[in-house]
Amino acid sequence: MRKGRPLTVHHLNELLLICSLVLLFAVVAVRISSHSGLPTLLIYLGIGVAIGTDGIGVTFNDAELTQVLGYAALVVILAEGGLGTKWGEIKPALPAAAVLSTVGVAVSVGLTATAGHYVVGLDWRQALIIGAVVSSTDAAAVFSVLRTVPLPKRLTGVLEAESGFNDAPVVILVVAFSSQGHMEPWYTLIGTIALELAIGAVVGLAIGWLGAYGLRHVALPASGLYPIAVIAIAVTAYAGGALAHGSGFLAVYLASLLMGNARLPHWPATRGFAEGLGWLAQIGMFVLLGLLVTPHELGDDILPALVVGLVLTVVARPVSVLLSTAPFPLLWREKALLSWAGLRGAVPIVLATIPVVSDVPGSSRIFNIVFVLVIVYTLVQGPTLPWLATRLRLEEPEPADLGIESAPLERLRGHLLSVSIPQSSKMHGVEVGELRLPTGAAVTLVVRGGTSFVPLPSTMLRRGDELLVVATDPVRDAAERRLRAVGRGGKLAGWLGTGAA
Repeated sequence: MRKGRPLTVHHLNELLLICSLVLLFAVVAVRISSHSGLPTLLIYLGIGVAIGTDGIGVTFNDAELTQVLGYAALVVILAEGGLGTKWGEIKPALPAAAVLSTVGVAVSVGLTATAGHYVVGLDWRQALIIGAVVSSTDAAAVFSVLRTVPLPKRLTGVLEAESGFNDAPVVILVVAFSSQGHMEPWYTLIGTIALELAIGAVVGLAIGWLGAYGLRHVALPASGLYPIAVIAIAVTAYAGGALAHGSGFLAVYLASLLMGNARLPHWPATRGFAEGLGWLAQIGMFVLLGLLVTPHELGDDILPALVVGLVLTVVARPVSVLLSTAPFPLLWREKALLSWAGLRGAVPIVLATIPVVSDVPGSSRIFNIVFVLVIVYTLVQGPTLPWLATRLRLEEPEPADLGIESAPLERLRGHLLSVSIPQSSKMHGVEVGELRLPTGAAVTLVVRGGTSFVPLPSTMLRRGDELLVVATDPVRDAAERRLRAVGRGGKLAGWLGTGAA
């Protein structure tokens, strides 16, 4: 559409048709990807490239708009990742993830930038920018892969927490390296990063706690309002952190992590809504980034991208993992997998728009190198990660967790818990009386095969059952913890160390 030309209903209809077709094709692509092992981000980028200048012919070169929309998409992706992360799994991994997200990033930036300068021939500013841009693991890629690769909980915790934490220091570094004039001394950068991370953490935890408290104590008139409120609170955490001159990305992740573990009402619906928004953000961001690139201009930057990516993958990432995890009791097999699981995705490409917007000399080359690097090494690392986990004997299947949805009963001062028993749950074969729910909680109804009945203490629960559990306010959390414990450990959950605590 030409500049100044008014937007008519006809133009809007055309735009809606194109967007809907792209979304439908992208949804189908997820199905194709799940069978072929091809990372979905490559398919989405391919859609954007096919629509762009060298494809259908849509011209799009607004790097500033791409950066703004990319940031918005990253906020949604981090929120979805935080909401889906279990605190119990990442808590033991937090120290290792924190070191990997700070010290590990610094090591990776230094080694990658050195290779970019001495091997590829980039000047130091360009080399440092590329080193910083590609040193951040991508939350969308990591969360997506971890859904399909059953790894030990401590490894999953490290990877999830790292991908949620390391965006913050990397963004600060890229902005500093892309600023006009002389770069700040290294000690100033370290101080700035520490301050912004601290502010972001405080803002995120405060807003997350207040949001969770409010949602648990205020009954909204419709269940569909809870997902909207949760996402709004997460976005508020990002904006509050950024406006306070802190890390908005860390703030949104921590706020979402806190809310995701706060036993909010109507949680399955909220989780599904957030997951859908996360997919939409990924699709939109990748397609937009594909539109921004001009494929016929990539030829001269393919070899430099391969060299930088090779150094990043086989030198910088492994060294950063080895140094960062040295104080922690991880096996060499686990460190090997962490080294290979440093997945890149849309985050580096979005960050590569920062020097373009800042008019850094050679910024178009930086963008092209990062784009090629992400494409090639995602194609190599993503599909091979499940194979490597199997070869290293690190796959660890675990029983599916119960699906529990909570609805507050304000006037009765209680809660109604809807519990779904998945196929692999160890609650199968457990009698209702053996659940040993706390006083004040009881199973009032069982739905089995479309038939509802009031259970007896001797009623044996089965896979696929749906339960209605009524609990008073004081024991609501204890009842849910006990239900989840039995789902993981069976009737002997307390003896196996998976009790209600």
